[in-house]
Amino acid sequence: MDAVGNRKLIEKAFGDWARGDRAAFNNLLADNLKWTVIGSSPVSGRYNSKREFLEGAGARMAEKLATPIQPTVRHVIADGNMVVVVFDGHATGKNGTDYKQTYCWVLQLENNRVCEGTAYLDTELITKLFA
Repeated sequence: MDAVGNRKLIEKAFGDWARGDRAAFNNLLADNLKWTVIGSSPVSGRYNSKREFLEGAGARMAEKLATPIQPTVRHVIADGNMVVVVFDGHATGKNGTDYKQTYCWVLQLENNRVCEGTAYLDTELITKLFA
């Protein structure tokens, strides 16, 4: 798919997520996904499959949140098979933390699936959720 198609695919997934379909983006993840969460937070590191990522970062974050993350997209930029999404995510932690995160996800797509991603974010804010 070209850059325009890749951008539209990601925009649709985020739009569906914002409307309550929390699985919309996860459904685009390839089984052999490579995902990196930068920094040194409790969920930072390299995940070497969709399952590892969802059970590692995804499930561990969900355990700490009282409400699901509500995304608000700022920018989607596409160049060939690379798509960058800058978005705000808002939720409330079970420990009372007001989780207002700004993310920058750099995604590589193949065959309409995200095969690689890097998440740039405020890792200190994630650490506060785990306190």
